[in-house]
Amino acid sequence: MKDNGGKILVMAVVGIFALVLIFGGLFISRNFKKTDKAITKENAEETLAKYIKHIEPSEGEPVKGAVEYSGTDNTYQELPDLKEDSIAVRETTDSFAEIFASSEKTGEGKNGFLKEMAEEFNSANISIDGVPVSIRLRTVSSGQQVDYVASGKYVPDAMSPSSDLFVKMAEEKGAQISYISDSVVENYAGLVMKKKIRGDLKELYGSADVKAAAQAVSEGKMSVGYTNPFSSAAGLNFLVTLLDSYDAGNITSDKAVAAFRAFQKNIPFVAMTTGQMVDAAKNGSFDMFVSEYQSYKSDGNLSKNYVFVPYGFKHNNPLAYIKGGKGKNAQKILEEFSDFIKASGASLAKEDGFNEKPEGYKELSADYSGSELIDAQSLYKENKDSKPVACVFVTDVSGSMDGEPIQMLKNSLSNAIQYINKENHIGLISYSDDVTIELPLAQFDMNQQSYFKGTVDRLSAAGGTATFDGVCVAANMLVNYMKQNSDIKPMIFVLSDGETNEGYSLEDISPVMKGLKIPVYTICYNGDFDAMEKLAAINEGVSINADTDDVVYQLKQLFNANM
Repeated sequence: MKDNGGKILVMAVVGIFALVLIFGGLFISRNFKKTDKAITKENAEETLAKYIKHIEPSEGEPVKGAVEYSGTDNTYQELPDLKEDSIAVRETTDSFAEIFASSEKTGEGKNGFLKEMAEEFNSANISIDGVPVSIRLRTVSSGQQVDYVASGKYVPDAMSPSSDLFVKMAEEKGAQISYISDSVVENYAGLVMKKKIRGDLKELYGSADVKAAAQAVSEGKMSVGYTNPFSSAAGLNFLVTLLDSYDAGNITSDKAVAAFRAFQKNIPFVAMTTGQMVDAAKNGSFDMFVSEYQSYKSDGNLSKNYVFVPYGFKHNNPLAYIKGGKGKNAQKILEEFSDFIKASGASLAKEDGFNEKPEGYKELSADYSGSELIDAQSLYKENKDSKPVACVFVTDVSGSMDGEPIQMLKNSLSNAIQYINKENHIGLISYSDDVTIELPLAQFDMNQQSYFKGTVDRLSAAGGTATFDGVCVAANMLVNYMKQNSDIKPMIFVLSDGETNEGYSLEDISPVMKGLKIPVYTICYNGDFDAMEKLAAINEGVSINADTDDVVYQLKQLFNANM
């Protein structure tokens, strides 16, 4: 595929998602009675059928286009340039060391341990060989740290992911790393569940560990939520622990793969962030979900209403020096910083909820290499779709998209082809004043890919914006498709940059979508991100803010996690 859009390509897709869902108050509502209450699936389908009669979507004529394959992973090309707002603590001297660290250590309040340590260090007027030194601290997720370091696009002086599993993977990908500290602070991954759920697991399976939880999920008796193992330490730890429970010491065996596929059949979605998953759990979507002990204790509601069942490897939050960083004398500065934390950080670490072992913790005994961890991620990507995904892309082709926006949209959709597993089923609709089914749902084989590319290439912009009519048509396509293909997971992607001013409103369709339980993923570009989040939040979808430079990278991670 041509790579002349890179960031711009996905910014287009992004632009397409956002403004569509934004101004719900301006929508023209049809004359059906609205309700804020949840409705049954049957009632949702009946209401949707009435909406479709009023919308009267037309059908386009799919055309084939040429699909180009690069044959390579473009993750590194899609890494964003680091922005100033990623700096949690700025250096105060000319001689400094830069650290990438995970967000539970670089935020505010109880999530600011390393940030406060760096600020205190910089205020302590410390010198090495007579030269004043300081720390620059950036907030970068554990998985993204590996990508920056392995690609060479931006190499800090040190990385501090949540777990040294990510250090192992960075080393496997060619980074030269040495540990300054094995552990800055200690944390633990675990399943957060209500006491009744823990009791039910013990009654059914004799224990309440990951193995028992996996069996309950595989048998359809319980639900579990976990985070993207490509970016999240708790997610990767859960994946490895899960695979190890199937075949101890051999996480990529045929036995482990078969069991994992059975498990995945009952996973509705994989969250991009722990925050998204906690919100889904509070909405009643899960019986249990992954988290970290420090976060669990810091959240009064969680620690009051749920229990924490630890699993896997300790989240040791190492501090690792990386050869190739730009800082002069960086290794000595990092050693000084590590000593400073050890000498003065114990009280703050305890106050923030770190360095406390949860009851019942038993560390995973296996010691997996970076190569094995990377293989586990690949196994996840190749086998997570035990139920194929059926996805409809809903594209805004209103007049506001004319010119560069529509071209960006088209480039972004074309770029998406390489990240969608071929076993999935893909369709495409466009909307302005009216809605057109451009490409009916079908398996995303070579033929469908060609139709997808050709249909995207011919999209053009004109007219008003009926976003939620488009969502209704997409939902109806999926409802009808599932009647002949029951063993699939439905989802909708909405791409928009226009103010919605035609058709049904968000208020009209929300109870219908909730009853159908079809997740909607949105990309918000230059618009009301809050409204986009509301649409995505109906069924625990994800809303990506395209105003950030890492939207291409986020989309890649989103497709890796869910498609």
